[in-house]
Amino acid sequence: MKFWLLDQICSFEAGKQLTAVKNVSLAEEYLADHFPEFPVLPGVFMLEAATQAGAWLVRKSEDYAHSIVVLQEARAVKYADFVRPGQTLTMSVEQTEEEQRYVKMKFQGTVEGRLSVSGRIVLERYNLADEDPRQSDLDRRMIAHQRSTEAILCLGMK
Repeated sequence: MKFWLLDQICSFEAGKQLTAVKNVSLAEEYLADHFPEFPVLPGVFMLEAATQAGAWLVRKSEDYAHSIVVLQEARAVKYADFVRPGQTLTMSVEQTEEEQRYVKMKFQGTVEGRLSVSGRIVLERYNLADEDPRQSDLDRRMIAHQRSTEAILCLGMK
């Protein structure tokens, strides 16, 4: 199952930063179990929102040079507050370093200006064709899909 943990990209500066939002709705199925009678966005989903925001920063900054952008490492992740249904998590990522296949970032998620989560992530980027040239068509199709998703996420972005 694929969870889209960003609803909109709000700001972007190539190679520097990206800000996106996740609107938490009671309609999201996982909230029925996390936690019964006290539904909150799971912490791992906050980390996934940071990873997805970071992946969009990489994709947009490099004009989709890589079909795969995945979490390699999470460091110093701190959870400060819950995110409840009806609230909006604003996730900001800032690129701090870039080296070969890896991009390092710091992130923070806030609700109404209050910190909910923060930490550092390392993302790895590559193409499937790097290991198997027969996969170049799949890389191309994945990038095309990502571009069409960006068109939806960036609606209304200034």
